[in-house]
Amino acid sequence: SERVLVPPLFQLRDFLLVYNRMTELCFRHCVSNLNYRLLTGREETCLDSCAGKLVHSNHRLMSAYVALMPSIMQRRVSDYEASVAQVSQNSAQEGSVAATA
Repeated sequence: SERVLVPPLFQLRDFLLVYNRMTELCFRHCVSNLNYRLLTGREETCLDSCAGKLVHSNHRLMSAYVALMPSIMQRRVSDYEASVAQVSQNSAQEGSVAATA
């Protein structure tokens, strides 16, 4: 069974997933020579650029998500209220049909 994670653990898990994906992507893109213990100057520059670009992109996406979240939540609340009203209306109709039968 799946564990119920508290919000801080969700955040940590999401952060680690993004970090691991970013690390692997930049490593595959930038590191071409594993014969040396240290990075070459070109590899280091590439990694700095790659990581910076991904971090910047992630910040922009999070800003857009935060800006859109209130409207998404409002839509969900409206959809939920509409479904509750529909269920309530259906129950009332079934009750009146049963009373007349």
